Amino acid sequence: MADKPDKESKTEEPTEKKVRDSVEKGQLPFSKEAPVLASFLAILTFVLFFARDRAGQLGDFLSIFIERADGWSLATQADVIALYRIVFMEIVKVVGIVMVLLMAAGLSASVLQNMPRFVPERIRPKASRISPVQGWSRLFGPRGLVEFAKSLGKLLVVGGFIALALRTADARLLAGMFTHPLAFTITIRDIALEIVVVVTAVMLIIAVADILWSRFNWWQDLRMTRQEVKDELKQVEGDPMVKARLRSMARERSRQRMISSVPKATLVIANPTHFAIAMRYRRDEDAAPVVVAKGKDLVALRIRDIARENNVPIFEEPTLARSMYDQVSLDSMIPPQFYKAVAELVRRVYGAGEEKTTARVR
Repeated sequence: MADKPDKESKTEEPTEKKVRDSVEKGQLPFSKEAPVLASFLAILTFVLFFARDRAGQLGDFLSIFIERADGWSLATQADVIALYRIVFMEIVKVVGIVMVLLMAAGLSASVLQNMPRFVPERIRPKASRISPVQGWSRLFGPRGLVEFAKSLGKLLVVGGFIALALRTADARLLAGMFTHPLAFTITIRDIALEIVVVVTAVMLIIAVADILWSRFNWWQDLRMTRQEVKDELKQVEGDPMVKARLRSMARERSRQRMISSVPKATLVIANPTHFAIAMRYRRDEDAAPVVVAKGKDLVALRIRDIARENNVPIFEEPTLARSMYDQVSLDSMIPPQFYKAVAELVRRVYGAGEEKTTARVR
């Protein structure tokens, strides 16, 4: 039997935990073609905005260097070093900008795909990384062969487009050899620009396709079997800390929902500090009073405060409150043994309301 489930059995979408674990381990989708595209964009930027001036300066220097070759003294070691420094600085003026652009482009391409993060798992020593067998399987396994096919295809496609772009380049280069060095550098710059534009356009298509493929392939690798989903669910639900947290959240939601029902109550029965029970009674709808909130200690005090803020009558009946607290349930009618005592309080509430209405009419 295989050690790992095959892709056909991975029919379920990855869970949030599976994705989070993958991110924490640094196993994120990464396109190798994106940095290559960024490098060509950097070269294109150099050719468009810097190459003309730099090529002109380099052409002037080469013109002077070649035409006045006898003017450079090489009599002593110091003369040779001085000439070397001059030539080196002229080359640095051209190459230095290219190197800075290439480094910036490479870093940007990597950061834009995935933000840098420290992953100890990636630097932990593993025997598989130095195992010849594992290395051979990586090179010549299915994924290695796919990467080889991609590289070969990319090379053929890019080479074909470059060949098309260079159809007339040999004639232009031959003609440029008989011109001024400055004009010849401009010719080289124009040919280089054509090549870079063509290669960049091709790499743009390849990079976009590779980015989409890498993300699709990453998501496919994260897919899970039904058994893996069940095992993960059992693992998460079986964690005592998770269970305690879930229970705490459930209690808090229930408490908030209960407290929000107090303003709709008809009356509250309480003893001075320890218990409070809020009930709702509508003559035409409820067969008996319904408990909408109950609590003790701090919760009881909170129920009383909200009742006062919303002008809900509060009756301090210590004996009744204590006996009802353990026998009533939220969102349920009170037991029959409390009908008579609670009915008297409800009658007083409605009686007080009718008296206020009569007083307003007068």
